[in-house]
Amino acid sequence: MTSNDLIKLKTLGELRKSGYTSRTIGEELRSNLILRLQSGQPSFDGIVGFEDTVVPDIERAILSQHNMNLLGLRGQAKTRIARSMIGLLDEFIPVIEGSDLNDDPLNPISSESKALIAKLGDKTPVSWMHRDERFVEKLATPDVSVADLIGDVDPIKASNMNLDYADERVIHFGLIPRSHRCIFVLNELPDLQPRIQVSLFNILQEGDVQIRGFKLRLPLDIRFVFTANPEDYTNRGSIITPLKDRVGSQILTHYPKEIETARAITRQEAFVSADQKKSITVPELMENLIEQISFEARDSEFIDNKSGVSARLSISGFENVMSTAERRMILNKEKKTTLRIGDLSGMIQSVTGKVELVYEGEQEGPYNVSIRLIGQAIRTTFPTYFPDPESAQRSKDANPYDPIISWFNTHELGLEIEEGNKQYATLLQSVSGLEKLVDKYLPGLEKDEKPLFMEFVLHGLAEYSLISKHILDKSFGFSDLLNSIFSAEDDSDWHSAN
Repeated sequence: MTSNDLIKLKTLGELRKSGYTSRTIGEELRSNLILRLQSGQPSFDGIVGFEDTVVPDIERAILSQHNMNLLGLRGQAKTRIARSMIGLLDEFIPVIEGSDLNDDPLNPISSESKALIAKLGDKTPVSWMHRDERFVEKLATPDVSVADLIGDVDPIKASNMNLDYADERVIHFGLIPRSHRCIFVLNELPDLQPRIQVSLFNILQEGDVQIRGFKLRLPLDIRFVFTANPEDYTNRGSIITPLKDRVGSQILTHYPKEIETARAITRQEAFVSADQKKSITVPELMENLIEQISFEARDSEFIDNKSGVSARLSISGFENVMSTAERRMILNKEKKTTLRIGDLSGMIQSVTGKVELVYEGEQEGPYNVSIRLIGQAIRTTFPTYFPDPESAQRSKDANPYDPIISWFNTHELGLEIEEGNKQYATLLQSVSGLEKLVDKYLPGLEKDEKPLFMEFVLHGLAEYSLISKHILDKSFGFSDLLNSIFSAEDDSDWHSAN
């Protein structure tokens, strides 16, 4: 029967006559995964960069019907992976209408549902639960109690119903029993106090719960997905060994390994308005630079690598860079623009809020660390588009950058970060040899992109210490390296344009 046919069944009798067969959540996930693998469809939607590493591990865990622990640093899509698993559940499952525990009409576990079936028989009302409703998520914090997760005796309920405390009906169930037949995600598991972790033992292995010494047999059918950050094992807590032993599969996640993968993730996740898409051109160079800043941060001596550098740095950074260009365009009353190197100033706000600095980084300051990361990204990316300046200097052949360097011996160039498109291009064209260099190594560039690469050359030469660069609040300038030695200006500060 199709899903549309199933949801028309409204009573237990109709469900039985239809020939419907109940499946455990493990069987659902396993069989639906097999169908996807056989058809060549991706197992999970929206998961980028894990196709050959993490995803096969998760598939094996699902085929083995394991609970799993996703272990990785922040911003490695652990929660997204868990949420995407609902796509492998059946579209609808039947539940006894009004049941607190999502009771299966053909296999109820709560006393209330059993009593209702005993009373109404085949007339017991049945409703249908969509797979989107079968995902429950809880963040583990030190204040989470057993009552929150498992449940507790409700004295008011006992009094109103005139029941003894030993009666199952006086229990107010917590999140986990109410997640029967669902995927239950417990984020940041090491933050959960050890005595609370102990309460999960029987649920994972024996399928029963204990509430205030009252042992209750509840064969809960739940697929547990835990997430944890390796840093938390030492800094905030740990997963106790007996609980870890009961989790079938531990799966290690990771950050994107290539710029192309990181770019795909950012494109998928970043919010870009329709107006921005229509009016702002985003060259590949700018996408690469934004991602390279995150890569540089993960290797930086100023940043605590154990804490990790979330993929959200690139995502929010891209959004801020787009907004920086949009603001510039609005101020200049322009209808279209192209991203520039100067627009990376907008990314500073994203970097400073998303990295944990070590002592040396704190001494340097988050602002200056951000500036260094942008500079390092430019330096790393530069040789992929133009000749390596260090190799060019050592070569016996003519240095392609000599005309530009020579021009700065007698000239200076100042660029406003919020400069209009025409003036921006005109100023860059005034640098002797700059446009000719770009035309030589990047022929066929779109007209609107050429000024970006001309500016990129200047920033690249500055990062290789061939010319000088100093930046003020809303402008930055380039000059001869020797002259900068005698300058009283502070060349280390790059202030945001916003």
